[in-house]
Amino acid sequence: MAPSESATALEQSRSPGRPAATAPFRPSVVAELAEVVANDAVNAEYRHLVARCSETAAGARPGQFFQLLCPQPPGEQPYLRRPMSLYGASPARREVEFLYKVTGSGTRGLGTLKPGGRLDIMGPLGSGFALEPVWRHIVVVGRGAGLATLAPLAQAARANSIGVTAILSARRPELAVSVELFRSHGADTVVVTDQQSTSGPANVERILRRLIGENRCDAFFTCGSSRLAQVQQRLAREFGLPGQIAMEQQMACGLGLCFCCVRDFNVKGEIVQRRVCWDGPVFDLMEALP
Repeated sequence: MAPSESATALEQSRSPGRPAATAPFRPSVVAELAEVVANDAVNAEYRHLVARCSETAAGARPGQFFQLLCPQPPGEQPYLRRPMSLYGASPARREVEFLYKVTGSGTRGLGTLKPGGRLDIMGPLGSGFALEPVWRHIVVVGRGAGLATLAPLAQAARANSIGVTAILSARRPELAVSVELFRSHGADTVVVTDQQSTSGPANVERILRRLIGENRCDAFFTCGSSRLAQVQQRLAREFGLPGQIAMEQQMACGLGLCFCCVRDFNVKGEIVQRRVCWDGPVFDLMEALP
């Protein structure tokens, strides 16, 4: 797989004042053509895309994202790249994975990709989740697209000997994607759904309070639901627990240049504006205004 011209230019750069022969510059972000390995339907709404890429792209961390240049579906012309959170990354296989829902022209274009095809990706971008070595057990709460964003945390936590309880919220049980992925990495998984009337904030709060009482919640990680994020903020404040939230926001450039993704945050009582793509997308849970 040949990198794009921009990626090649980055590889040819070097750190100031150091000889290229001994210290070649290694980019942390690349723009390149990745090879599609698989693009399969997971259920009636979500698809799982796997792409073979460079070592740099495959080194993406949980919580980071990529900007994808989607193919043009028949009769449509998606113009901007689409931000897509990381669902999985394997440096050994040099692969990245995305879980997406077909909702517009861009994702309809992604749905046309076949194995062996090419996808223009740019990333990894943004700041990801951070795990503290003193933590013994974390709680992950996600809904919708947040189920994909949070999924890589299970593997990272296992590598750091940190236990995980994942509370996965969805409209119906079959839409609770990532269940098997979390379980494959040893996470205790709880599925709550609208259909079963178990996904409401009151019931999720009961589950979280039980986990806190059992000393199985050293930190919260969340994405995908403002109502559930507010529950976690309240409990984090009550019990003095840290937390991180991956924010969802429309983006254009993904590089912090266009200021399309600015949101308000409460930092020590002062409302400040931050760019989700550049300053995040992962933020301190207590500073977020869901």
